[in-house]
Amino acid sequence: MYSRLEMRSDLVRKSMKWLTFSWFLAAGAAAIAQQPQQATICQIKANPAAYDRKLVQVTAFASHGSQNFTIFDPECRAWPEIWLEYGGTTTSGTVFSPGMSTSRKRAKQIDVAGISVPLTDDKTFHDFDHFVQKPPDSLVHVTLAGWFFAAGGGKSDGSGPSYGPMGCCSMLVIQQVLAFDPPNRGDLDLSPAPDQPTAGRDGCSVKIVLEGNARAQIAAQGQAEAGPRAWSFDDPARVASDALVGFLNLAPETAITLTQTRKSTARMSFEWKPGGKKETYTVVVNRPYWLSFYAKDPKKMAWVVMAVYEASCQ
Repeated sequence: MYSRLEMRSDLVRKSMKWLTFSWFLAAGAAAIAQQPQQATICQIKANPAAYDRKLVQVTAFASHGSQNFTIFDPECRAWPEIWLEYGGTTTSGTVFSPGMSTSRKRAKQIDVAGISVPLTDDKTFHDFDHFVQKPPDSLVHVTLAGWFFAAGGGKSDGSGPSYGPMGCCSMLVIQQVLAFDPPNRGDLDLSPAPDQPTAGRDGCSVKIVLEGNARAQIAAQGQAEAGPRAWSFDDPARVASDALVGFLNLAPETAITLTQTRKSTARMSFEWKPGGKKETYTVVVNRPYWLSFYAKDPKKMAWVVMAVYEASCQ
């Protein structure tokens, strides 16, 4: 039988356990309820260690497709990328290595670096997920709250974990989709990736020699609006030939006869084979959806260079 002293000690121990458990529950609830720190993707990329393992709120562009679920801001460099994943028990289903499961559910709530991240599973999230999962790829302006995990664990020697394909990236685990702007226009290009021409036959190869630069594209839109390149609103072929003249350092008066290989309201491709040369060039121009957020009039979009490819055969 317990003595009064033993009974009192037992009550104290039980009370302390309950208080500890109650504090743990309160701390967990507070962690979930805490307000995210507002930041831009550019700020995070400039100093990833400062945001490592912190809840942040960002507004940028989410890109999804084969081996890709990332978030980017055109105003700063794309690399290193920030990989996206959902919190809670829902996965994005993005496959980036052989043998990966395509299941959209995980057994328990995701835990990264000791931080268990929940997911606000509401209509905004479902609308966002439905949009980005559309094949073959998608791009959307979005505001997210999520936990950021820096590549290399935020360590100067990069010895910590990294995320995404082959550990390419930092990662943002989405806790809540706060808002997104689903595009409802057919004259804007929603695909983040240029279409690459095929080699055609054995002994031939294709390589990308010029990739569209977001800052240059923003500048091109500004020049079209200001007047010097107003023709780029309506003349995608001239945009393509102008890109070849600049890339190949040709004289401005060089005659370039282009063959159109793709035509749509938002993207076009042109091919040029210079006389006496074995190379063939393909220029992809488009009206990117994301660029409309930098236009004075979003309904008046310039054609800009998306990519230039060089094909050659032995």
